[in-house]
Amino acid sequence: MEYNTTRNELILPEYGRHIQKLVQHIKTIEDREERTKAAHALIPIMAQVNTNLRENGDYKHKLWDHLFIMADFDLDVDAPFEMPDKEVLNRKPDPLPYSQGKFKKKHYGKIIQNMMDKIDDYSPEEQEVLVELLANQLKKSYVKWNKESVNDDVIISDFIELAEKDVNFKDNIKLVETRNILAKPKKKKTNRKNRN
Repeated sequence: MEYNTTRNELILPEYGRHIQKLVQHIKTIEDREERTKAAHALIPIMAQVNTNLRENGDYKHKLWDHLFIMADFDLDVDAPFEMPDKEVLNRKPDPLPYSQGKFKKKHYGKIIQNMMDKIDDYSPEEQEVLVELLANQLKKSYVKWNKESVNDDVIISDFIELAEKDVNFKDNIKLVETRNILAKPKKKKTNRKNRN
């Protein structure tokens, strides 16, 4: 018996072991013309096995690339496309430059900090509404991040620290309840009479 643990590793698992064995067999054909015919005959079979590639306009090019990859870039045939460069395929992408910036309280996020910087751009009436909305968002972010209840005084203190300016809070400001933040949305009830 032949077990998967004793077999060679699948290079492209989406094609399966039989296609990979066919590719290995094609590599053993000595006559270049016969080898080329066999490779051209294998491409339509690969297209049937991996039907997702047909959604792309250049799927034949990808099939030939996959054939060369399964052959470990060691297949001398007359192909309609050039063999891909092994180094290019194995090269790791360049790291993305993340802007770290200054965060006093990372769990509130950069967008909240940017919004706080814009408070002065609004009229006093609009500032009052914006401050209340931002404070509620701070509380939601805090509760979602820490998974625990928090006192409104802590949120207001954090708000003042993040805003780095005097902020006028309404005397009767009431932030959203923690249980409302953590509550799971209720499923809509369907009326069984209307299903028919």
